[in-house]
Amino acid sequence: MNPVIKILILSTISFAVAIVLTPFWVRFLQRHKLGKQIRTEGAPIFAMLHGKKAGTPTMGGVLVWMSVLIVLGIFTFIAAYNPGSKFAELNFLSRGQTLLPLGAMIISAIIGLGDDLLGIFHIGPKGGGFRLRHRILLYLFVAMGGAWWFWDKLEWDTLAVPFMGTFNIGIWYVPLFILIIFATAFSVNETDGLDGLAGGVLLIAFAALGAIAYAQDRFQLAAFCGVIMGALLAFLWFNIYPAKFFMGDTGSMGLGVTLGVIAMLTNSGLLLPFIAFIPMLESLSVLLQIASKRIRGKKLFLSTPLHHHFEARGWPETQVTMRFWIVGGVAAGLGLILSLLGTRYIF
Repeated sequence: MNPVIKILILSTISFAVAIVLTPFWVRFLQRHKLGKQIRTEGAPIFAMLHGKKAGTPTMGGVLVWMSVLIVLGIFTFIAAYNPGSKFAELNFLSRGQTLLPLGAMIISAIIGLGDDLLGIFHIGPKGGGFRLRHRILLYLFVAMGGAWWFWDKLEWDTLAVPFMGTFNIGIWYVPLFILIIFATAFSVNETDGLDGLAGGVLLIAFAALGAIAYAQDRFQLAAFCGVIMGALLAFLWFNIYPAKFFMGDTGSMGLGVTLGVIAMLTNSGLLLPFIAFIPMLESLSVLLQIASKRIRGKKLFLSTPLHHHFEARGWPETQVTMRFWIVGGVAAGLGLILSLLGTRYIF
């Protein structure tokens, strides 16, 4: 089967699965009152801007990774029991290309789901959820597991530097991998603060990485990106303003980790500042705000992450979201161009 046709079919099926699942999931969340709790302590501007959203169902990110698992499960089953079928050709499970990002997505999404549930039921400090150090530790273990897989199983220690070629960096690949996965996950999590923002930004980023994977003849990985994109499109249909539900940590952390892993699989880690430009800006704004408070004793932004700063300046939520989408799309397009023109891969 032509890889382009395969990706289009899988993306469409994933979209359809997520669309069908959404009403059932929303009713489940509403019936059990699994709604977002709005933080008020230490964040007066955020509470003022988003207090009305308290109680909106969260954990909508479950729809994305669950749709991916359903689509994968269907065609893996067909490939196992009817390998000669045309439908078997739609199977995209591959040990070398999709097994690691799939495993990372599931583990990270489950951790995020637990964090979401603790927050909903006010279990834990400051209104609920894992303590920051516990979140850091849990996702650090996930990143370390991925780093071990690359280093030990794939024997991978090569880093592509745009326009300079590829370099063997030895054991330094391990801490670099951990840093990139960790930073990407938490940056995406910071971006998940406005209706449709994180979903749109992730859709753009996975599209760019899917194109890079396709250019490297990693067709199964490109199909995996396509399936995620199909599910994200369905999620966005209901998540754009006014959102029917929020993504939650189960979506933002799961997809953030997956984004980082795919970037490393395509040797595009150093291009993530372009491909995931908006998440990078969001995290940078938080770090600069903290540094400014400690060094200068005053804020640099009205509120952080950055999208809240523009809200506080009077931009409507939809305007912030769509302008961030535009900026993210342009930056990801530039990252894709740099990848296709300026990087020599080892594949």
